[in-house]
Amino acid sequence: MRQVRLIDEEGTQHGIVEIENALNMAREKGLDLVEVAPDARPPVCKILDYGKHKYLSKKKEHDARKKQHQVVIKEVRVRPKIDTHDLQTKMRKARELLEHGDKLQVNMLFRGREHGFRERGMTVMQKIKEELSDLSKVEREPRLEGNRLVMILHPLNSK
Repeated sequence: MRQVRLIDEEGTQHGIVEIENALNMAREKGLDLVEVAPDARPPVCKILDYGKHKYLSKKKEHDARKKQHQVVIKEVRVRPKIDTHDLQTKMRKARELLEHGDKLQVNMLFRGREHGFRERGMTVMQKIKEELSDLSKVEREPRLEGNRLVMILHPLNSK
């Protein structure tokens, strides 16, 4: 006969018993015999209400998922010939996003003749990096991907 280590509904251990005896004890109490640790030698079984156990574990998992913050990458688009006031407006929005705890991707699109002014685009990106240095750290330095310059900022302290 196969043997199992038995734990009852109160948590007291009954030691190693035959599986038939464990099933009979569970039936007498009107509960289920659930295998808790199948890899142990001998396997550990517990007498409990399986429906209630399943409900509580699902509720616990739901509560844990509700409390975690999903990291979202938000995007701010700028141009190489952006004016100072427009840049301040974009930085104000970027600050809000970083304070909320989201990652920030700064995209700079180059069109037509702007391709000749890539160093100006890098200076604008450096301005953005310095402006937001108190709230964020650079996860990915500004780098050219096709016709756009991309930089990713990570918030220092996310909520």
